[in-house]
Amino acid sequence: MLAVVCHGKEDLRVEEYPLVPLKNNEVRVQVSYGGICGSDLHYFSRGGVGDFMIREPMVLGHEISGVVLETGTDVKEIKSGMKAGLNPSKPCLKCNFCLNGQSNLCTNMFFLGSAGRFPHVQGGFSQELILRADQVIPVPEATSLLELSLAEPLSVGLHAVARAGSLLNKRVLVSGSGPIGLLTALSALHAGATEVIATDIHDYPLQIAKEKIGVQSVINVAKQAEALQEFISPEGYFDVILEASGSPSALPILFQCIKRGGRIVQIGMLPPGTTSIPVNLLQTREIKFIGAFRAHNEFALAVKLIVSKRMDASAILSGTYALSDARSAFLQAGNRQEVIKLHLNLGDIS
Repeated sequence: MLAVVCHGKEDLRVEEYPLVPLKNNEVRVQVSYGGICGSDLHYFSRGGVGDFMIREPMVLGHEISGVVLETGTDVKEIKSGMKAGLNPSKPCLKCNFCLNGQSNLCTNMFFLGSAGRFPHVQGGFSQELILRADQVIPVPEATSLLELSLAEPLSVGLHAVARAGSLLNKRVLVSGSGPIGLLTALSALHAGATEVIATDIHDYPLQIAKEKIGVQSVINVAKQAEALQEFISPEGYFDVILEASGSPSALPILFQCIKRGGRIVQIGMLPPGTTSIPVNLLQTREIKFIGAFRAHNEFALAVKLIVSKRMDASAILSGTYALSDARSAFLQAGNRQEVIKLHLNLGDIS
């Protein structure tokens, strides 16, 4: 089969990759669509994400959907031909975190397309993929597989909102309007926030946030650096801030905008050693500064919300590329002036 393999910085190849045998508790799927994530772009552009550096060729991709091809002998509820949401997380299901409902913090996690372990966990940008049965969520035949491939990034937004606590009638700022930021804003509105303001350094994602996601207002912090100043006061303004930009320069002013006793949820991955947290403000205003990492049961929730059309994540879709043209897709995917989320068509299935 063919797969999109990263060999290091700016070294991306579409090449043959071996098929592997199917175990009794596994499912073989034909991958239909794969969304290019920010982490995929980091692996491509610099050969790593945070401290995770590529040390061997690695198939990229984890935002995927597909069709079941074959099931192991122990798999009963999943049948060949079913469309399915494909969860990139494969936790051990045995450690204390898994048993306590925190599988995203699993100490022995295998996450598709991650160089966090060695040998690396190969990703989902391949024509076929084998997953453990619990990673495969069957959906109705009428489901759009392109939209279903947004379940993973939507689950990240849902998890971040869950970490924030109740947003009902709350004022919320979403810092950064990339794909995760936009879906986090969508999740905040779905959770009942009375006001959601989105920021970014580019106009195009802010246009999407305003016109398609439905936030109340937007701020281009590159052009309107002073705009956040109006929210700075001894009392603060926002009940919750969801930081999805991954920009070290964003944090200091956010701590001045949050209400006393408010909560800042860090979603974006920051470059190692670049963060300066205003500890005195954190202490004297009793600000809760917490992390949000991937998702737990929010993946299954995201699938349900997409299938039922209770949430429309399609606002972030920007186009698809053929598998053979993966390099062009990656080069274009970082164009924040015109693109939110590009996909690879890996299976030619609608």
